[in-house]
Amino acid sequence: MTHSRSIFRISGADRVHFLQGLVTNDVTKLADGAVYAAMLTPQGKLLADFILVAENDAILLDVAEPLAAGLFKRLSMYKLRADVGIEKTGLVLSRGLGKAPAGAVSDPRHPALGWRSYGTTVTSEIDPADWQALRVAHLIPETGTELLPDGTFILEAGFERLNGVDFRKGCYVGQEVTARMKHKTELRKGLTRVTVEGSAPSGTEITANGKPAGTLFTQSGGFGIAYLRFDRAKGALQAGDATLHWTGANQDA
Repeated sequence: MTHSRSIFRISGADRVHFLQGLVTNDVTKLADGAVYAAMLTPQGKLLADFILVAENDAILLDVAEPLAAGLFKRLSMYKLRADVGIEKTGLVLSRGLGKAPAGAVSDPRHPALGWRSYGTTVTSEIDPADWQALRVAHLIPETGTELLPDGTFILEAGFERLNGVDFRKGCYVGQEVTARMKHKTELRKGLTRVTVEGSAPSGTEITANGKPAGTLFTQSGGFGIAYLRFDRAKGALQAGDATLHWTGANQDA
């Protein structure tokens, strides 16, 4: 599933300081390019993930449309007396692979995801099937499919590998829970890449010897993105009519 995007503009003298206290990544990195980040609940669960892009004296925030209204409300709630303006723009997202046009930024999550640019009309788009194949090949979760608002812990979703969290930047909402998960010896559950023989609808429960072991999501080219309990992900796994195998590695190809 690919959602349309909403583009907000965050302006004002306090914009960097304002976002720095709320989001999972270091906003000062915008000097070097686009930044992938998220806002979390105080319990450390995902509220929304988004891409931040520097724009002259403002910051653009690129978020999936279904999460836009809730994110706007949450940001406005935290604004208080800060010198910050938050507005929804009429900008639209263009995406492409290969050579980037002037003004475009590299997708900060993974080089294979190409470039993004913002304007009044869509000038380029990646074919949905190709985008799905890229996501599966490089284990890129997407809002509304693998990333579930108020359900996903970002470290289980691979945000460290996707350049979406900074552990040196200081406090943000949900930081304490995220830091505790970081300093565990090993995650016991998370998104990973599996081989898939057959197919099953996204969201199908995975079982191992009849016991719940996770959920199968996006599939392409004989592989899929799955959320697994790693202790149960041994041998052949079932998801509806599909048979899955996990190699024990949860990095991209």
